[in-house]
Amino acid sequence: MAKQFISTPDYPVVATPKGRIRGYVYDGVFTFKGIKYANAKRFHQPEPVPAWEGVKNALSWGFNCPTMKEDARDGSASLDHRYWPKNEDCQYLNIWTASIDSSAKKPVMLWIHGGGFADCSAIELMCADGDQMCGFGDVVMMSLNHRLNILGFLDVSAYGPQYENSGNAGLADLVMALQWIHDNIAYFGGDPDNVTIFGQSGGGGKVCSLLQCPSADGLFHKAIVHSGIHERRARPTPEVSKILVGEMLKVLNIAPENIEQLEAVDYVDLVRAYNAVVPGLRAEGLAVDGWAPLANGYYQGYARLDGFYEHALRVPTMVGSCFSEFERHPDHVRKYELSREEILARITERYGENADRLAELFEKAYPEKSLFDLLLLDAEVRYGSLDHIEKRAAFPGSAPIYSYVFAQEFKNYDNGTTAFHCSELPYAFHTASRIMVCQQEGVEKLENEMAGAWAAFAHTGNPNHPGLSDWHAFTPETPATMVFCEDSRTRIGFDTELIRLKKQLDPSFAEKMAALFAKASAK
Repeated sequence: MAKQFISTPDYPVVATPKGRIRGYVYDGVFTFKGIKYANAKRFHQPEPVPAWEGVKNALSWGFNCPTMKEDARDGSASLDHRYWPKNEDCQYLNIWTASIDSSAKKPVMLWIHGGGFADCSAIELMCADGDQMCGFGDVVMMSLNHRLNILGFLDVSAYGPQYENSGNAGLADLVMALQWIHDNIAYFGGDPDNVTIFGQSGGGGKVCSLLQCPSADGLFHKAIVHSGIHERRARPTPEVSKILVGEMLKVLNIAPENIEQLEAVDYVDLVRAYNAVVPGLRAEGLAVDGWAPLANGYYQGYARLDGFYEHALRVPTMVGSCFSEFERHPDHVRKYELSREEILARITERYGENADRLAELFEKAYPEKSLFDLLLLDAEVRYGSLDHIEKRAAFPGSAPIYSYVFAQEFKNYDNGTTAFHCSELPYAFHTASRIMVCQQEGVEKLENEMAGAWAAFAHTGNPNHPGLSDWHAFTPETPATMVFCEDSRTRIGFDTELIRLKKQLDPSFAEKMAALFAKASAK
């Protein structure tokens, strides 16, 4: 049977204070794609979109932000990716809603995409579309694009007061989007006083950044961080940025007093200039790599190391990670055919005299898993998440914080792949039926547990619901973590010692990423 589709010049059309917007209805969901939420000149702060006459179409995605490297296939069957035209004019958002009645006041969930602060887009991961969760969770789902990399986080402030916050332009876009939601979402059936921001990987880092951003106070009310807390994200200091930009100006033959010409340089040439000067500056010992917000008062710094901004302590928060994250299962290893002695030999080869202790701690934490999975256990993102959660929970009277680990195993993929980076998203978005690797026994139960928890949290600030009723907030006295898997349940302080010991023994996150990118480049 064909699904319902409606889109006419008159319906669905939503009247906002700035003008009317046309979307479409598909399978009972009102959908509005590519709504412009801000305008901005390069390196400048975003500004509201002016009012318009007539009706604007919101029928297809808005531009993605340009990236500094070409899109590439990852060679796996894990999650489907999707790409779209790119342009610096990239401040667009998308809405999925079951109602366009301004009295509906449904909770709003704003998805912030990953890719660090440099790559990806709102639409790249197909499992993160909001149409399914919109109906299942009775929420208004949203996603957005914003400025990234050199466009969103290059600090040009040393060259003029007009660029004072250029190092946070991409973060300022997110704040402007939240302001748009506050001013407009009621017309799409949403409640501007009940907004949850959530994001994965770099998107989780952006959620953490917004929690540390005073200009976002009151524009969101709950936060969910997926796999977004580990080492502090690298970025040049203001002093190094001044040198970096100065060298780029030389390559582009622009005098510093004509800095405004940098705003008109073709993006490709801008990236070439950056890439031309970075190796030499790096060789001089300058830390020029990395894109992240700039702690300058607009952004209050990295919470777990610089301290929590007071307002962030009043926001109910969920923080979690995946069992393996970037540790990938070797597809030629049939772990369930290995003897315990063979597995211990592999663990000893990697961890030496610490092997027996690690094995003991792992089997206590995850008695249902193969001991081989110890080799695939992430200790980087989970360590950062635990550290953040513990520090945040230690503040008396702070809002609840909930901890989770996504530990599902994909039995039909590469001889038992453990939960990898991004693999929780189909379950949280209730889109697992669309993703090949999720197709195994129990998929409906797990996605109902997870999507139900995310929706319940958006409604009330508490993730418990009838299908998952024992998720306790994390406290110093009760360090509870919900482990999502075939038998989801809360475990108390179950992996702290294991994660801390493994973190000490494993390569650094930077070393792992270098090895991962080298492997991907070789494919």
